[in-house]
Amino acid sequence: MGVTPGPDKYGHAVAQGSLKGLHMYAVIKTGGKQYRVAAGEKIKVEQIAADVGQEVVIEQVLAVGSGADLKVGAPWVAGASVTATVLAQGKHDKVRIFKMRRRKHYQKHGGHRQTFTELQISSING
Repeated sequence: MGVTPGPDKYGHAVAQGSLKGLHMYAVIKTGGKQYRVAAGEKIKVEQIAADVGQEVVIEQVLAVGSGADLKVGAPWVAGASVTATVLAQGKHDKVRIFKMRRRKHYQKHGGHRQTFTELQISSING
């Protein structure tokens, strides 16, 4: 089976008939949300209690894939984990909240800044 390059749906060149060069990815769950991650990516997730520079291991892996292979857990993939390094702890931009009742002389101002943890994905095991 020969390897012939062909574009994917985004126009990127992809080698067809071979899994060489395709990267492993995983779908993880943290903070009540699901993220698709690959090694080397940076993601912002809901705040995790960890220090900057510390390594965290995420055991809640819903799926692991590499090219055409895909392992889906029920609910978690057995033995799979994602290792990440904490890059920063911070807060997102402020979300402004303004409530008003017309003709009633009622105005209320508020705001909220959600905390986050920025992670660098080191490796995907499984």
